[in-house]
Amino acid sequence: MSGGIKPAAAAGTLQLGDLTVNRMAFGAMRVAGPDIWGDPKDRPAMRQLLVRALELGHNFFDTADSYGPHVSEILIAEALFPYPKGLVIGTKGGLVRPSRHRWDEDGRPEHLRRAVDGSLKRLRLERIDLYQFHAPDPKVPFAESVGTLAELQRAGKIRHLGVSSVTVRQLDEARSIASIVSVQNEYNLKNRESDDVLAACEKFGIAFIPWYPLGAGRALRSAKVKRAAERLGATPAQVALAWLLARSPVMLPIPGTSSIAHLEENAAAAALRLAPEDLATLG
Repeated sequence: MSGGIKPAAAAGTLQLGDLTVNRMAFGAMRVAGPDIWGDPKDRPAMRQLLVRALELGHNFFDTADSYGPHVSEILIAEALFPYPKGLVIGTKGGLVRPSRHRWDEDGRPEHLRRAVDGSLKRLRLERIDLYQFHAPDPKVPFAESVGTLAELQRAGKIRHLGVSSVTVRQLDEARSIASIVSVQNEYNLKNRESDDVLAACEKFGIAFIPWYPLGAGRALRSAKVKRAAERLGATPAQVALAWLLARSPVMLPIPGTSSIAHLEENAAAAALRLAPEDLATLG
């Protein structure tokens, strides 16, 4: 793609600490196999998808060591290394996959140290741009987990820290330990339970990364979304993503897919502007 603004750049930029990224990012969870387990059926096609995401202007890629596990990180390195200037890769640790349908918290310091070293090796990095604690572990004091990541940041293995699936209280606790540049919580048209966390992120200038930005499809079946899409000549998915962008200046959506057609559809949502009446209808 040459000349002009790339599709994913049409929504402007956002700061992750001292890093500037386009506000329509790419979630790399679905490049792994079914149930986010094992290798994809067509590995070359997933490498091609990752290259296409970069071509479309996505310059923040979100992944995690639990996606596959390890598959998403490995594929990103296979497809994009050596990384072009300006590409920001964020990964996460603190969830483990003992089997296909399990996602177990592990916030023990010894696990997080191994997790960071593993991600560095798989991504072929000397320092991870953004490392997010994937989920609080009820068996480990939250401060102990975040404190371990802060130590690894001081050791030069992590540039910026984020947290995921947290409450406002946990965000405050994390901020008392280290500088936090991002929060990744579930958020979409149908699930706004993290409105208070989003408000805290706005107050402190922290990027809010909504996972399940399309609500696993639930939001797209809404009559309100369908009507807005029809009026705008857009798809329901594009309306749902445009709504997120309009919801807050710190919002950083990370729609993911294993389809290039859906990837291009999602990237185009960065240019979609909802009218005040659309926003009022969608709530």
